[in-house]
Amino acid sequence: MIEVVLDTETTGLSVAKGHRIVEIGCIELKNQIPTNKTFHHYLNPQRKVSEDAIKVHGYTDEFLSDKKKFSEVADDFLQFIQNKKLIIHNAEFDISHINNELKLIGKPTISKDNVIDTLDIAREKYPGSSISLDALCKRFRIDNSRRKLHTALIDCELLSKVYINLTDQKEPKLNFKTEEHVNINNPKKIDYCKKIVKPSQIELENYKIFMKKSLKKIV
Repeated sequence: MIEVVLDTETTGLSVAKGHRIVEIGCIELKNQIPTNKTFHHYLNPQRKVSEDAIKVHGYTDEFLSDKKKFSEVADDFLQFIQNKKLIIHNAEFDISHINNELKLIGKPTISKDNVIDTLDIAREKYPGSSISLDALCKRFRIDNSRRKLHTALIDCELLSKVYINLTDQKEPKLNFKTEEHVNINNPKKIDYCKKIVKPSQIELENYKIFMKKSLKKIV
């Protein structure tokens, strides 16, 4: 099963007030294991970033001024998420901003039917408890020390781990048709290996000798 963990940062909270996306990040999961495929862009929102938003993510007007516009990355983004379930924390916020950007350039919008909102899952599982991403990281003992400010890819990485815990899938589902999956932070590191290594005849004989000696000691 292919899924995409998605997060955005914006110039402010309200689409109705003309706020736009300044960063979009996606991490692909295969059977809940991160692959080496990501999508990430800082974006020029073509408007000022609110002071409150800068306090959240730190992206200033100057920093964003030379970045690509959403219209320039939209096709690549839509291709990346095509036919994949989207995993989002507080999906209402992100989807409303993404669909606003898509409408502005005449592209088809994203259906909410294709979205899994981890905020809804957490609200149902832990009624009355804090269900922010930081709170859920603390609940599941996920290290979020790198999250000094909100950044899309780090938030996606954390959410992928939260998602596994929320769905009671403590260990990622393994696809035994493949032998390995690539660590997203270090492509040379293999996180999961399902190749079966059979012992040699010498190893089997040594094991039998070891067991005989162990049993004599017990007797």
